[in-house]
Amino acid sequence: MAKKQDRYAVGIDIGGTGIKGGLVDLKKGRLVGERKKRKTPPGAPIDAVIAAVVKVYEEILAQDEAAGLDPAVGLCMPSVMRHGVSYTAANIDEAWIGFNARDAFTKAIGKPVSLVNDADAAGYGEVRYGEAADDLGSVLVLTLGTGIGSALIHGGRLFPNTELGHLELNGKPDYERYASAKARERENLSFEAWGERLTPYFRHLEAVIQPDEFIVSGGISKQADEFLYLIDIKTPVKVAKLKNNAGIIGAALLGAEGWD
Repeated sequence: MAKKQDRYAVGIDIGGTGIKGGLVDLKKGRLVGERKKRKTPPGAPIDAVIAAVVKVYEEILAQDEAAGLDPAVGLCMPSVMRHGVSYTAANIDEAWIGFNARDAFTKAIGKPVSLVNDADAAGYGEVRYGEAADDLGSVLVLTLGTGIGSALIHGGRLFPNTELGHLELNGKPDYERYASAKARERENLSFEAWGERLTPYFRHLEAVIQPDEFIVSGGISKQADEFLYLIDIKTPVKVAKLKNNAGIIGAALLGAEGWD
């Protein structure tokens, strides 16, 4: 039973619009049973989000696939997380800032949990099970969505809270507002015009971080064939494989590893 216990963990991804989670097979890096989801309460206030997370957790454990298991639990959310404390709040209530969220979730769920930034969880999952699986070099995962999320992994280990979407570049004080997928949609940019914004950003990261490869994730990655070739850099740029389950899978793995 001990080996079976170690093979599975629960991952829950808390977002500004939805809270989703599942039981993850850590050997195969994929969900077992159904993914459970609830809408994020309007404004994402602390108590309501915690209550919704508990419901998702209970629904996951109620599945036949979880029978007899007491799996580790990992959570992720759109915030800089340091030792369980939230330091920023992206699309969630500002009351989360300075709040010891990990302790609150631990108390509500009834067992220790890990809690990390959502981009870090997704990136970590991608490096362990996705496009960059088994790459022990330096991998920079960038999520092109509402903003630009980032996760830096080297030697299979996560360097958390990089927040590289907020770099000042070319006179833009917060570059994600200029080059995110949302910015492209808002300004109705062609992929060619968007590529002209992405290239200097990727070149800058290439120069200062020198990763072995970039992995691009986010919903827009489904259209990778239409824009990846426009990012003119020397470092390989690849497409993420885990899609919308990356955060769940990465959070579950970090929970099993006892991330602090």
